Amino acid sequence: MTANGDQLPKVRDSDVSRPTTDSVSRLPHGGASLSARLLVLTIFFVMVAEFLIWAPSVARYRKSWLEDHLVRAHLATLAIAALPDSVFTGDIQRELLKNTESYGISLKKPEQRSLMVYHDMPPKIDVTVDLREPSMWVWLKDAFATLAHKKNRVMRVIGDPPRDPDTMVEIIIDESPMREAMIGYSARILQLSIVISLFTAGLVYLSLQWLMVRPMRRITQSMMAFRANPEDPNLSLPPTARSDEIGIAQRELHVMQEELRSALKQKTRLAMLGAAVAKINHDLRNSLATAMLVSDRLADIDDPEVQKVTPRLYNAIDRAVKLCSQTLDYVSEHNPPLKPEVFSLRGLVDEVGAALIGLDTGALATAWVDRIDSGLMVEADREQLFRVFVNLGRNAIEAKASSVRVEAEYRDGAVVIDVVDDGPGLEPRARERFFQPFAGAARAGGTGLGLVIALDIMRAHGGSIALLKTDSEGTTFRLELPAFRVASQPTS
Repeated sequence: MTANGDQLPKVRDSDVSRPTTDSVSRLPHGGASLSARLLVLTIFFVMVAEFLIWAPSVARYRKSWLEDHLVRAHLATLAIAALPDSVFTGDIQRELLKNTESYGISLKKPEQRSLMVYHDMPPKIDVTVDLREPSMWVWLKDAFATLAHKKNRVMRVIGDPPRDPDTMVEIIIDESPMREAMIGYSARILQLSIVISLFTAGLVYLSLQWLMVRPMRRITQSMMAFRANPEDPNLSLPPTARSDEIGIAQRELHVMQEELRSALKQKTRLAMLGAAVAKINHDLRNSLATAMLVSDRLADIDDPEVQKVTPRLYNAIDRAVKLCSQTLDYVSEHNPPLKPEVFSLRGLVDEVGAALIGLDTGALATAWVDRIDSGLMVEADREQLFRVFVNLGRNAIEAKASSVRVEAEYRDGAVVIDVVDDGPGLEPRARERFFQPFAGAARAGGTGLGLVIALDIMRAHGGSIALLKTDSEGTTFRLELPAFRVASQPTS
């Protein structure tokens, strides 16, 4: 408990987040691993590529098979034409038809002469194929149609012999022998595709395993080990000389782990600081309360020297109390809870100016200028936003600014607020470590927590705070808050 009865926050080392063993992931094995998936995908894509190659190949095979039978029929008709009529008999005709696997052959020339050799009873024709068709899509469709028909069909095939373009040959044949030949050809292609896919998949798998999977596994193991024990520097993955994306990722992971480890150490130190402040806060405030009582008694002494020293003593004790409270607030309220309400921003800024009047810092009197429209409304936690303006105003006054001007307007869906002072500007040391606790103090003896707390409050509101300008002519801070659907009312 504090001197005023407030409960002290208890900051423990366990408050610093640590991963639990139940939440730590495990590397996948078997079919769930990246290696297995890459292997399956490689085989699948190779088979797809082989299918895209097989489809036009089998169509071309079908066409070649038909052209070959057409050429054989043409040669048969030439042989018949060369024989004398006394030699040409029915047995020779049947033998020629058997060798050409045809029911009938017809030869047509420009002289209108034709030579036909037909079987005794030509069957009914089911489908006609014109080998002069140039479209590949037609050949693809006919090839799949042939493979899809399990029953035999009688085909009428028309085409021109390759060495006699003025002659048209027509044959009638069965489709089943061609379909069986196409199936055999497809089986050979499938066997070859399986061998190629397995060989290619093996090579791709080994390449990906060496180039991607193994480095990714090392990166994953490093991330899991870092999560389990982020404070151990030996678990960091060393940077690599690779210039590709995995090399960049590994180097960035190394940098990120080092930065996170440093941030965790800083967080641990802040947690220990919070624990220390929580322990000594009670005794420190009691001691300061005793000092205040002694100062009250000193104020009753008429000695001029005592009267001169007493205000300084008051201010020193007051600054000590504020320093202790501010440090404790930062440690215990890093994410301040909000109680939003709608209020006039001008009224809040006027209250801040009134609270800052009479602040004795040894500086000249500072003018607080409020140039905000009285109808401009905001929705925020009034008390927390009050702290933001007080911190900015106190910094300006302690920097010996003669005036602080506050302006605000609606712009692009946000309330934009500028806090402008005419002080000497921030020192380079303060600019380098801006918004860093215990490092960004702009004056000797400061903690730098005022701006850090202001930043936390603005972020909790969904807004922002930024240093817009600082030089010898003054400093400007810009605050942004999300606007809400309440229009600015005209000033009465």
